[in-house]
Amino acid sequence: MRLGRWLLEIKINTEKINGRKMKVIVTGSAGFIGHRVCEFLLDRGDKVIGLDSLDSYYAVSLKKARLAKLKVHPNFTEARIDLADCQGVTRLFRHHRPDTVVNLAAQAGVRHSLVQPHAYVRSNLTGFLNILEGCRNFDIKHLVYASSSSVYGGNTKLPFEEKDSVDHPLSLYAASKRANELMAHCYSHLFGFPSTGLRFFTVYGPWGRPDMALFLFTKAILAGEPINIYNNGNMARSFTYIDDIAAGVVRCLDRPPTILRGQENFIQPALSETAPFRVLNIGSDQSVSLMKYIDLLELNLGTKAKKNFLPLQPGDVTNTSASVESFRTEIGFEPFTPVEEGIKAFVEWYKKYYESR
Repeated sequence: MRLGRWLLEIKINTEKINGRKMKVIVTGSAGFIGHRVCEFLLDRGDKVIGLDSLDSYYAVSLKKARLAKLKVHPNFTEARIDLADCQGVTRLFRHHRPDTVVNLAAQAGVRHSLVQPHAYVRSNLTGFLNILEGCRNFDIKHLVYASSSSVYGGNTKLPFEEKDSVDHPLSLYAASKRANELMAHCYSHLFGFPSTGLRFFTVYGPWGRPDMALFLFTKAILAGEPINIYNNGNMARSFTYIDDIAAGVVRCLDRPPTILRGQENFIQPALSETAPFRVLNIGSDQSVSLMKYIDLLELNLGTKAKKNFLPLQPGDVTNTSASVESFRTEIGFEPFTPVEEGIKAFVEWYKKYYESR
């Protein structure tokens, strides 16, 4: 597998800001992506302040298990704060004086936004505003934050490129992520700190979220229960392995954007002529059909799934496919982990984790 090579490259070849180890606030540090980013940063010697509220959107026990992996590192500091707590976030910035920030805390889930919309405004808008204010007031060298491929909405042109229209979101979750991009551009323009929004494409792998398809499918198949397959299986995604995402986040953190005004090669609308700002896709450039994804899961579990085919759900899109040329150009990213390797690693983790409980 290529996973070890990625981690080695992150440790050795990164260009850290000012050539020194950094102090980094990572929000969502008990989350799926957040805890892995923390591990990558800690393993290369950075100091990490991990902010998380341990909300109950899904099993808190899984979040605590992720945190337990981080707490063994002497350079990790836990901060149990709600991102929407303006005073708490401000105190955190004032006390720790971080160099950079990685904002991965958010209310996730497209379908959940249909029934709990206020949670998305609180976390994804109010919470993100608090992060922007912290970056503004405490001389942050680079803010990297999670956007989402969901901002592309019902676009039918594939692969999705950063220059494509993102004005027609299909869920409040997607709308909140697009709002984050606009808010970040405003703050980078007005106050001069660099910001990068990363549009994640269907992240999967060990320690994943229980509400995501791979987790739900695995649990149901092992229990002998049917799995729900929407749009009658006619779906495809740029499934992206967690270690590739974490590696990309850290590489991006070390390479803040600059203002592009006056550059002759300025052709990318997702970058900016007036601010040190950019938005980049980060995902596998190999789109995989949902049915192949399920076939590989069945192969690794050694069990066939009972399949329940259903219509497309509200807020869902049928296909996502990432163009990552801009990320390769800006960040120097290489090809991603094949889905065959990623699903195998997930199944091995899942069995080991739940057998011990």
